[in-house]
Amino acid sequence: MAVELTTIFSDKVDDAFTIGAVSNPFTNQDYTWDGARSIIATSTNTVDMTDYTTVGTSRYGTPAEATGNQQTMTLNKDRAFTYTVDKMRENETQLKAEKILARQLAEVIVPEVDIYRFAEMFKGGTNLTTNYGSKAYEAVVRANEKLDEAKVPTANRMIVTKSTFYADLKLDPAFTGLGDLAQSDIKYKGQVGMVDGASVVRVPANYLPTGVSFIIAHASATVAPIKLADYKIHLDAPGISGSLVEGRIYYDAFVLNQKKNAIVSYKPTGTVAG
Repeated sequence: MAVELTTIFSDKVDDAFTIGAVSNPFTNQDYTWDGARSIIATSTNTVDMTDYTTVGTSRYGTPAEATGNQQTMTLNKDRAFTYTVDKMRENETQLKAEKILARQLAEVIVPEVDIYRFAEMFKGGTNLTTNYGSKAYEAVVRANEKLDEAKVPTANRMIVTKSTFYADLKLDPAFTGLGDLAQSDIKYKGQVGMVDGASVVRVPANYLPTGVSFIIAHASATVAPIKLADYKIHLDAPGISGSLVEGRIYYDAFVLNQKKNAIVSYKPTGTVAG
């Protein structure tokens, strides 16, 4: 008999990605994959302005043909896990199948999705390669400047930084005098304050690609669907005296071609490729 986890474990399953995933504020769910594996995002072009003239038959200028670009996004990350818990072990040690699942969600599944999303953001966005050395705060300001030049909205910008760079930032004398890192108004999991108007989320070093110190981004740039998150406990499955747990998650992450300038990574020259 299979026990649907949405029945007995719904709070942990449903909340795993809304509470546990630090990458959520960096992404959006603007597209739906219901009934489809692929989605095509279409972007339109713009035309140059010209002076209006009061004579002739082309008073608005010469018409330019409207064009557009299409980006096909196809989900490819179809992942799974399984384990068993013997009935007597569960009885004698209080090693419960659902408790193990809670750890699987928190320590394996959610981090995997976070790491994958940040990797896709790094690959799809732009990179700040100038090595600012100990001037950590300047690196953040320059990355923010790139977003400004790309006309990215200043509201809701997010920075994900590995712990070592965060330490460099706090020790930077320029930041000590000019920074705005504060513990007030914490909105997101892992957030440690604000820097240069952007919310800062601190993560372990392995959450970011090798050599990347931080990524600053606007959520509009990255689409991160989780089409399926399915977890079951089978009680006394054939050949097993106890619990058989199976799980599957079908997800992906895509940087929109027309919004890739809304993501800037800081991978200074001289770092190892990753």
